[in-house]
Amino acid sequence: MTLLLLGLLVLAFTLSWIVTLAMKRIAPRLGFVDKPGHRKIHHNPKPLGGGVGIFLGFAWPVAAGIVIVLLAKPRADASIAGPTTLDVPTYNAYLSGAKEQAPLIGSILAGALVLHLMGLRDDKKALGPYSKLIIQLSVTTALVASFADLRILTTLGTIASIVVTVLWITAITNAFNFLDNMDGLSAGVAAVCTTAFLVAAISIGQWFVAAALALLLGALLGFLCFNFPPATIFMGDAGSLVVGFLLGVLTVRTTFLPPGADFGAGWYAVVAPLLVLALPLYDLVVVSIIRIRNGKSPFVGDTNHFSHRLVARGMSRRTAVLCIYLVTAATSVAAIVLPHVDSGYLAALVCGQVALILGVVALLEQHPLPVPKEPTN
Repeated sequence: MTLLLLGLLVLAFTLSWIVTLAMKRIAPRLGFVDKPGHRKIHHNPKPLGGGVGIFLGFAWPVAAGIVIVLLAKPRADASIAGPTTLDVPTYNAYLSGAKEQAPLIGSILAGALVLHLMGLRDDKKALGPYSKLIIQLSVTTALVASFADLRILTTLGTIASIVVTVLWITAITNAFNFLDNMDGLSAGVAAVCTTAFLVAAISIGQWFVAAALALLLGALLGFLCFNFPPATIFMGDAGSLVVGFLLGVLTVRTTFLPPGADFGAGWYAVVAPLLVLALPLYDLVVVSIIRIRNGKSPFVGDTNHFSHRLVARGMSRRTAVLCIYLVTAATSVAAIVLPHVDSGYLAALVCGQVALILGVVALLEQHPLPVPKEPTN
């Protein structure tokens, strides 16, 4: 399975790299570029469309996999030839599980496609923030309401569970959209988070979730070859919304409990996604509060993000991005460990460590921001 996951990662990386390279050349001819503005950090128009590379790097293998699974039939041979030899019962068990997951995976892909197309439309001609939010909520609600396996905190009851899950996925979607404010930031942080979730999924044997995460990681890395500062292409909303949506959905699909573990004794494992995504969520909440306090919409872009404050402290943009990668990696390591600790005391220490890291982030944010040269809208 490890070899299979590596193969999926390489496949997604290759597809994403090729499509992103193509979009880098095609987008300027179509006028599909991000022009400099009062809150933009680039001074020359940059191609958009990197999100197409991310989406197709993930979507093409998933769509092909669904078709193959639906057409495949149980085997009766003594063994299945391949990179490793599978006995028939194991092969048939995997195939049966894949067929059961196909409708859910297909629906997740359809939801990602809707957000991708909406993002492309917004990148070309800006949509209203609340129009985008309504579409996000509609897509997520339809998906969560249709599949009981895609819900968290089910002990709260069906309606409450659906509401909490929809809010969680929507929050993660917008957190990565907010993070897309500096070269390589959103995609790089997403890659770090995806790596952490992939390691966690492998450690607890959730192979279907691990396969999806491997594809997402490969697609992100393929795009980052062109987006790491200084970027030569941007992902736009067509990429950031899809990345956040997929991460939100896949965290819901992951149990974060080792096989055979008792939920009553290891309930704290369910907060692992919060630790991995601590920094994106922190930035989302803090920036939204600042905007609301200033009488602005939380969806109107500005330079109040943590990345901007690090630059205001004297860091280069690349250094600021790398700093945020490291902070995210630090909280992610804690989350990988959390499902395997055997006491509430140790779990509290792990969570306390993440709280201390966020405390350092809060201190680093205490720096006056540069006054914009042009008035903001």
